[in-house]
Amino acid sequence: MNQNKLLFVFLFLCITCVSFAQNAHIKGVILDDLNRPVADVNITSLGNSTRSDASGFYEIDVPSKKKTSLIFTHVSLKMMSLTISLKPDEVFVFNPVMNNSEEQMGEVFVSSGNKKRIQGITTVDAATIKKIPGANAGIENILKTLPGVNSNNELSTQYAVRGGNYDENLVYVNEVEIYRPFLIRSGQQEGLSFTNTDLVQNVDFSAGGFQAKFGDKLSSVLDITYRKPTHFGASLEASLLGGSISVDAVSKNKKWSAVTGVRYRNNSLLVNSQDTQTNYTPTFADIQTNINYDISDKWQVSFLGNISQNKYLYQPLTRETKFGTIDQPMSLAVYYEGKERDQYDTYFGAFKTTYKASSSLTLKFIGSLFHTMEEEHFDILAQYRLGNVGEDQTTEVDFTRGIGSQLNHARNDLDALIANAEIKGFKEWKNDSQLEFGLKYTRESIRDRIVEWEMIDSAGFSINPPIVVLPTNNQPYQPYTGPLLPYQDVRATNYNTINRFSGYAQYNKKSELGSSQIWYNAGVRFQSWDVSGAAVEGKNQIVFSPRGQFAIKPDWNMDMVFRLSGGLYHQPPFYRELRDLDGVVNPNVKAQESVHIVLSNDYNFRMWNRPFKWVTELYYKSLSDVNVYSIDNVRIRYVANNNATAYAQGLDFRLNGEFVPGTESWISFGYLKTEENYENKGYIARPTDQRLKFAMLFQDYMPNIPSVKLYLNLVYNTGLPGGAPAYSDPYLYQSRLNDYRRADVGFAKVFVDSSTKAPKAKWLKNFKELSVGLEIFNLFNNQNAITNTWVRDVYSKNQYAIPNYMTSRVFNVKLNARL
Repeated sequence: MNQNKLLFVFLFLCITCVSFAQNAHIKGVILDDLNRPVADVNITSLGNSTRSDASGFYEIDVPSKKKTSLIFTHVSLKMMSLTISLKPDEVFVFNPVMNNSEEQMGEVFVSSGNKKRIQGITTVDAATIKKIPGANAGIENILKTLPGVNSNNELSTQYAVRGGNYDENLVYVNEVEIYRPFLIRSGQQEGLSFTNTDLVQNVDFSAGGFQAKFGDKLSSVLDITYRKPTHFGASLEASLLGGSISVDAVSKNKKWSAVTGVRYRNNSLLVNSQDTQTNYTPTFADIQTNINYDISDKWQVSFLGNISQNKYLYQPLTRETKFGTIDQPMSLAVYYEGKERDQYDTYFGAFKTTYKASSSLTLKFIGSLFHTMEEEHFDILAQYRLGNVGEDQTTEVDFTRGIGSQLNHARNDLDALIANAEIKGFKEWKNDSQLEFGLKYTRESIRDRIVEWEMIDSAGFSINPPIVVLPTNNQPYQPYTGPLLPYQDVRATNYNTINRFSGYAQYNKKSELGSSQIWYNAGVRFQSWDVSGAAVEGKNQIVFSPRGQFAIKPDWNMDMVFRLSGGLYHQPPFYRELRDLDGVVNPNVKAQESVHIVLSNDYNFRMWNRPFKWVTELYYKSLSDVNVYSIDNVRIRYVANNNATAYAQGLDFRLNGEFVPGTESWISFGYLKTEENYENKGYIARPTDQRLKFAMLFQDYMPNIPSVKLYLNLVYNTGLPGGAPAYSDPYLYQSRLNDYRRADVGFAKVFVDSSTKAPKAKWLKNFKELSVGLEIFNLFNNQNAITNTWVRDVYSKNQYAIPNYMTSRVFNVKLNARL
């Protein structure tokens, strides 16, 4: 343990010491007149030069406080020049559009604002996502290192943001809303995230205070854009956890382009490191494509499609868990019979067309269809023995405190079809103002059957459910005359249709206040919905959500932006929020409401002659009509009665930049407090009340061997509430799980990448990127618990919390290649 602490201290000290420089930084994406990224553009300035990559991205340093000329040249496009004067440490985003008809010259003295910076949106580099190790590597793996984003389950792609739950996060791909399966109850069952990292170009994330153009959720927005390829390419990734292949294709006339990816994943390597010994055969696979066609310069169409099949076959054999204290070590031994068979098949398709009606007006139509068919079938008998461990600390139990059995049964089936049709528009005026608007119709058809029950036997006697009044069971001293009932029993059949109309309008404006630049945004959303079904008929409900943002960039030497954003946010209930603890749909559940305020400061500066950013955000949410819920692993169950109020407040910090030249790293810290008041009983911690969070994402390379890279992902979260039996009243008993501590590290030998000179080996010349790596998950082998299993002591009638540990230390080998 001392070695672990020393390593943490060493890593932290490696990123101290500060020095400043008087340069400015220019970056952006170069496009052609068809709005396609242009690669291999040479950018020169005062002897400093760089080149745009395959996605058109470039960045370059220039002197500050004086006019500087940038020259953009390309073999097939006309030259472009820009004369610019920037302030010290200023980061200027310039996205030029090059053509083959005329040369362009321009001059800029004061930089325009970065829209994403003004909106408080965090942008994550797609290349960084692929490099950072994690048990569930991908976009969500990176999000969990950002401030305000919490998760204590490395097997899950779900995350909670600033006191919200997993159902409160919006996810868009190419402006199309993405849905996740309904019946998932364990991170082991999830398989693949919808987002295919191999296809990603841009990733934007907002943890709160987002604009009206984004949908009706309370917590966050993840906005992903897939790339539009300009030339042929292919990539391959293979590891002990699975693999993926992606292909970029472009037609000869450049009108057609497509990017397609196939993925396969098997989590056996991770699950086999747990306490439970199993026969585990998972198969998670999908195919995804994004096809684009340019009908003309003004009209483009695209199609996004995905087919996913997740099969989860699970046959537990034995489990042995040590817990307790040094003075009283204990052990739980469990022997299983039976198996679990789950399957989640999803089909998704979206059509999008964009028409540029004029130089200032753009119109879009988006239609999508999502179909999921889910099965959750299991019969598992667990027979346990609880006792004290002998003095030699072996796993043998020398004194038995409890014996019993537990039988779990489920036959849950769900079929959901969700259709969307949406019109969006964007109008721009020359006075730096824009109007955005949209109207959307959604129809959700749900067919759901729930049959699940649990029988518990302790010391040979059936345990009755604690929430049902029955005769006292004093066996074996007195015969029991009451009925034998399942400890838990949920049975329901729901056929429901939900119709929704939603829309938004917002106005953006850039102006000046004295010598300072200001930006403001004002907008409003609405949604109207009704729930109907064979046995229920809900009333029509409508909500309005006004939102606004204000940002100011003072005329200071320091490059700072101050933001104030917020408004009234609503989350109309999705199907799972309508279903109560008994599985019955309440059609009149109201939308949860949140008054959200975010105050933030964004500071760009230079350290070690490299760009850095420090972001501070203070937030407060006041929630009403709250739909109380409980979380077990990743399964959420709602009370469905809107009988609570709540609040969330906190402070987030993030420092990111080039701690090592040419690589981006960051440190995040967050404080959160969120509580709820159910039926005026008083305020208690919500299930997502994760008070403290610290995370570090660090990239490095060996100075003497720069082709050997290091990637480190550290996360520390304080424990979540929920350390109590599911049936217990949280107002009478509530404890917390232990803190979550995890470190994943990756080492990669890079043979070829964008910075590599022409390789000597002939076989390497066919690759644009090639690397082989070793990953170590849970480097310090910390025992992190996701939930507790509660076992009864025969003699004292006490219940012991047996932690359900997540993955232990695991090694993985990984190959990455790109043609």
